Amino acid sequence: MFIQTESTPNPATLKFLPGQTVLEVGTADFPTAEAAEKSPLASRIFTVDGVTGVFFGNDFVTVTKSDDVQWDHIKPAILGAVMQHYQSGQPVMASDAATASGHAEHTGEDAEVVNQIKDLLDSRVRPAVAQDGGDITFHGFDRGVVYLHMQGACAGCPSSTLTLKMGIENLLRHYIPEVTEVRPVAV
Repeated sequence: MFIQTESTPNPATLKFLPGQTVLEVGTADFPTAEAAEKSPLASRIFTVDGVTGVFFGNDFVTVTKSDDVQWDHIKPAILGAVMQHYQSGQPVMASDAATASGHAEHTGEDAEVVNQIKDLLDSRVRPAVAQDGGDITFHGFDRGVVYLHMQGACAGCPSSTLTLKMGIENLLRHYIPEVTEVRPVAV
């Protein structure tokens, strides 16, 4: 098994590509070791000292480290944990664990606008963000303000504010006049 790694715009996050499907559908975010209990793979990665977050996409695993450790020191252990997991035959997720399909539900008078927002996020934003090892999902819409949840490499990324304001906000405002602003939310 050959696992590739890619840097992300977030220096505290590295993208691992095991060369096979990680999640068939959706994404899974593990911001803590306790949250990782639903996933044998995430739990194994959290045993590496310095790991502070794990995120799964379709074909990648994104790992976030604490600021006080260097990638050179923990990358081999993470690669080993991923390889051991895939060789063990265990599932990536426990059978009773759910993956996130993405966007929050929204009903009401703004339903048509929200559907347009979700369509633009799915077609233009999420594929690009997945290339960087993260995900951005719709969280809410209130009086012109779109609330988005950032995961994986996007969470805590130094350029995330610029991505939200200059990229996503401009895109949404261009296509959907009802959108006035985009703000991040922590879930």
